[in-house]
Amino acid sequence: MVDFKKVWSWYSRESVQKAILEVAKNREVASVFQDGSFGKRPNVVQYPADVLQAVSDGSISFHGSVEQWSNPMGLEVGMPKGDLDKLRIGWSLLIDPDVKDFEIGKLVTKEILQTLENFGVKSYSVKFTGGKGFHIGVPFESLPERVNLQPTNALYPSLAQTLIEYIKWYSKDSLKEKLLALDEPENLAKRIGKSLKEIVTENELDPYKVISMDIFGSRHLFRLPYSLHESSLLVSLPIKPERIDKFQKDDAKIESAKVEERFLIPKERNDAEGFLVEAMDWASKYKVEIKEHVPQMKKFLRVREISESLFPPCITHLLQTGLGDGKKRALFILITFLRNMGWSDEKIQDRIFEWNEKNVPPLRSNYLRSQLRWHFRQDRNLLPPNCENDVFYKQIGLYDICCKEINHSTVKNPVNVPLRRLRDRRPK
Repeated sequence: MVDFKKVWSWYSRESVQKAILEVAKNREVASVFQDGSFGKRPNVVQYPADVLQAVSDGSISFHGSVEQWSNPMGLEVGMPKGDLDKLRIGWSLLIDPDVKDFEIGKLVTKEILQTLENFGVKSYSVKFTGGKGFHIGVPFESLPERVNLQPTNALYPSLAQTLIEYIKWYSKDSLKEKLLALDEPENLAKRIGKSLKEIVTENELDPYKVISMDIFGSRHLFRLPYSLHESSLLVSLPIKPERIDKFQKDDAKIESAKVEERFLIPKERNDAEGFLVEAMDWASKYKVEIKEHVPQMKKFLRVREISESLFPPCITHLLQTGLGDGKKRALFILITFLRNMGWSDEKIQDRIFEWNEKNVPPLRSNYLRSQLRWHFRQDRNLLPPNCENDVFYKQIGLYDICCKEINHSTVKNPVNVPLRRLRDRRPK
């Protein structure tokens, strides 16, 4: 159970409130509760009283948007890109190297910081996430105001994606050497819970199969500095880069954490311009194109495409409403259901990414792509779980939605509903 006295004591500190509000300015901010669920979006925190009010309502953690907005409260789910571009006044380059092993995470973080330094970036900052690893941030003020005559604030997420891909390309060989100096490939695989085959490509260690660096889409949230982690109650603590090696998670306990360092605060303007130019030049030479794409896989037996108007209430509700918890289970339901509705891989992909924008927080794009690839490879008609499955329907709150319209004693699986409705429409 969460010790709410500790939580209240931490957020009651004036220095903590000031540090959170400094980064929360012009950002969408969402509260996270004890069970991992998110509060309403959009929302903001502008004053110390906003922080304390959220905590008194049960908030444990505060997550802010990577993007900065002229009016965060004007955001809406499914907003067209053109409207988002009009509201967006800036964005931070947030780098999130994800790896289960804490010491490997330190090594990777230092390598990324060295890459930024090699290109003269001075305004980077680093913080412990409060969970498994570290966040590296470069503020918007470090970037030039325009790129190829276009305002930089309108180039999110494409430009951020290019910068992250360039970091991965530039640091790959050096990172591989340092990982091999740290441990044998077999041991590296064990440390992160993978097999040796999963981290090797063409008989060589692939460092970006040891760690992952996701590419974020619009309205992505990250845990704000000096916010508590909703599960561990550790502080998301900014630290000096030279402290990374000695840093331990115990340093981020409420009892020992101090408000000393800042995160995403510019030291110099436009100091990342050289880095950006090099990344753009690399992208043009290598014809790098970042997009949400899932390759076409082998087909399975399809029925004729069935319209959403025939879907059961549970699926319709799921597609129209985002989730806090149960998103991965919902994703499995949706992909298997839509494949059995005769939808093309491309249409399923587009609908899934559209649905994911409504989740709080959204599932990571890399996870969506990997799940879609796996399903598209299947040459069998994999059904969604049956309606009576507690874990997949009742725990997510979908089962009762269908009770008024669907007789569960005669309908065992969601795919039966549209097929019956389609059959009933046919002339006798």
